[in-house]
Amino acid sequence: MNVAMVASPSVRSVLASHHPVGASTGCFTSLRGDWPGLVTAAHEVSSYAAELAALQAREFEGLLAFLELEPTLPFNDLSVHAPTKGLRGPDHLRTLLERLPLGIETIVVHPDTLGDGDELAALGSRLIVENMDGRKAFGQTADDLADVFARLPDAGFCFDIAHAWSIDPTMALAGELIDRFASRLREVHLSSLSADGRHIGLTDEHAALFAPLLRRCVDVPWILEAPVSQS
Repeated sequence: MNVAMVASPSVRSVLASHHPVGASTGCFTSLRGDWPGLVTAAHEVSSYAAELAALQAREFEGLLAFLELEPTLPFNDLSVHAPTKGLRGPDHLRTLLERLPLGIETIVVHPDTLGDGDELAALGSRLIVENMDGRKAFGQTADDLADVFARLPDAGFCFDIAHAWSIDPTMALAGELIDRFASRLREVHLSSLSADGRHIGLTDEHAALFAPLLRRCVDVPWILEAPVSQS
């Protein structure tokens, strides 16, 4: 990743300390729906890792159509963020995710979209479950995620550090999530959050606060969920 584009020395230091850093296509709102353009934009941030994010079910259909063309995806590590809106239940989500090419080995899902059953269990280790912020009714705590992993025993963990901070600014919850699910950790979502819960670029304050826990998240991609500040 070209960390020289990051204005703050604190943020630059955190990102420079970790090789597998990439961007979510959700950073590039002006290109929404333009999948070739989104891939190019993510590649300009990092040639190593990227996350293709399509949070609306209708938008996800567009992503599936793009992937059916078998495009060149120039990343060592690639994930897809499953839709969280416009779904007609867990069976609809399963139907969409089963259409992803087998080459997509990492699929980020939200716990509140999964229902109470094991509809997605057949996707096995391709699934990684993300911890939630306070806007969701479920999925924030380690016990919540333990319930999900009991139903999806092969699934991995996507650690959204800003979500954990929003629930517990002392970072005790964040530490508990890493303590309990370190063996499942496959991806980190990295950003700060605005007062209304939107992902924003990592701030100096959060760069310093998050750094001790991020040092425990080695050898997995850190995915930026908001544009870094420009110098």
